[in-house]
Amino acid sequence: MSTRISSHATHVGQFGSLINAYLVEEDDGLTLIDALQGDQSKKILEAAAKLGQPVKRILLTHAHPDHVGAVDALVAQLGESVELIVGSREARAMNEGIKLEAGEPTNGNLGKQRADSIRAAKPTRLIEDGARIGSLKAVWSPGHSLGHLAYLDERDGTLYCGDVYSTIGGVATTAGPFWRFPLPGAVTWHRPTVLNSARTLAALSPKRLCPGHGKTVEDPTNAMRAAIARRSEVDRAA
Repeated sequence: MSTRISSHATHVGQFGSLINAYLVEEDDGLTLIDALQGDQSKKILEAAAKLGQPVKRILLTHAHPDHVGAVDALVAQLGESVELIVGSREARAMNEGIKLEAGEPTNGNLGKQRADSIRAAKPTRLIEDGARIGSLKAVWSPGHSLGHLAYLDERDGTLYCGDVYSTIGGVATTAGPFWRFPLPGAVTWHRPTVLNSARTLAALSPKRLCPGHGKTVEDPTNAMRAAIARRSEVDRAA
């Protein structure tokens, strides 16, 4: 299933909008943000073909299995014509294993982290906070994973938030399980860190929120702030 969500982007969904990827149009072709779960390369390439443009870049928010499933197959099929772009912190977790670095909190849930689902493809470009990838700006947003990045399309304010928020059953942070859709919060590495990342993203006042799980939400800022407030209240009561 693919659905137009803005003048620049198309949603590619797995099981409806349970797991999401996005094709973002640039002057030279398409940037794929995340890659679903399992080998969904056929679905992704069919959506790209409908847009009449090649996939030029695969851009990851993070390397959990439900975001990278088609990466190996896409890189194998597209060869040197496609870039694989990953945040440098997330790439170190992929290459060196899940382990803490200096300054990272030690009371997180490392046991729920995985970054082993890309077995063959190697990143061709590593990026940091503030990097520009075409029209997209990388926004450092760790906590759900060690090196999570979100991406803001500066043309129209669309925010690809990965798993900092989910929208199944309503906008929620992943700083703890949300009763309507608990999975993303259940596998978060460090809840206080992702809650701070949720605040960072809300402060951007995006025009459109595109999560890893759930439907796209228009004018989401108030809902994002409400989700932060709810989670903060739960944490205070704990």
